[in-house]
Amino acid sequence: MEESVQVGPWAAEAFVDYEKLLKVFGAKPLTDSEVHKLERLAGESHLMLRRRVFYSHRDLDMFLNMYEAGYRCALYTGRGPSGSTHLGHILPWVFTKWLQDRLGLELFFQMTDDEKFLHEERLDLPESNSFAYENSLDLIALEFEPRKTHIIIDTEDIGYLYPVAVKVAKKITYSTQKATFGFTDSTNVGLVFYPVLQIAVSYLPTELYGEETYVLIPAGIDQDPYWRIARDIAQSLGYPKPSQIHNKLLPGLGPEGKMSSSKPETAVYTTDPPEIGAQKVMRAFTGGQPTVELQRKLGGNPDRCSVFKMYEMLFEEDDSKLSERYWNCRTGSLLCGDCKAELASRVQKFLREFQERRDRGRDKLHQYLIRSKFSEPKLKHR
Repeated sequence: MEESVQVGPWAAEAFVDYEKLLKVFGAKPLTDSEVHKLERLAGESHLMLRRRVFYSHRDLDMFLNMYEAGYRCALYTGRGPSGSTHLGHILPWVFTKWLQDRLGLELFFQMTDDEKFLHEERLDLPESNSFAYENSLDLIALEFEPRKTHIIIDTEDIGYLYPVAVKVAKKITYSTQKATFGFTDSTNVGLVFYPVLQIAVSYLPTELYGEETYVLIPAGIDQDPYWRIARDIAQSLGYPKPSQIHNKLLPGLGPEGKMSSSKPETAVYTTDPPEIGAQKVMRAFTGGQPTVELQRKLGGNPDRCSVFKMYEMLFEEDDSKLSERYWNCRTGSLLCGDCKAELASRVQKFLREFQERRDRGRDKLHQYLIRSKFSEPKLKHR
């Protein structure tokens, strides 16, 4: 991987060599066998599996075996609430919703308002906490099952995390934190401690249910460093190793990189007025040629096109239509303006319907909070 490419919890780019990234992180590529087994258990396929939007894993095969054998299993993912939610954030949530629906699993969803306050100089704590509640509405808008979805807001639900986190913290050295996350002597101690809270949630279901619970974490591969540590120390703490399934990152609408809150002009937010979302798509970077004449003659490059990636990863269910779009771009028979206009229309419709569900979600928010369902676990003195 080129030195200029960064992928980690606080820095990530979307157009990277994902195969090379597997070697750097030590994850396994998702195989046809694993995809077919998940599809069999789910009773249907999903575009993010077929197209390898989710493309790598750690012990997915083991998780599926335990699920099939009847062991208790659960899902875990989350969000760092530093601003409004955009389409890149909800991409793994869409797949997580499918897993919940098809496998009947409960989901533990962590809102890390503490992490974002510690990492972002511009944010104060009330702001990041407010974003946690606002971002929760986006989760609800995807229509997760309230009885099976448990939102943890770190600063308010610390009683659920801390009994597990202190045991985690005792197992991790500062040298491990530095090597894994790139911390330096100038990193504030809050951020150095924070990873134990994210790791703790992967063990929390076992504590709450009082029995071994096998956890699957669907998330962007940029979050993988947390789970490498979680897996290393799990057995020494008496917990099952968490499994992971990693997704590629949705490109932003600019020339390079993932869709990012730090570049708002390149991101379509779930709170954007639908017409603004459409306008952003129409201004998007593409893999096309600089003129219509050259496009018709030379064709475009959908593999480096943020617009095509949005079709591939979110907005085109039909594989044959996606393939047709790909080759029409390659051969120059599809012009970028026409391709963008169709996507803009789909994005506008999506935002309109999503925001209607989001507004209705305000009255349901309390049904999703973990504190309304589980008592806080107590630290076991062993």
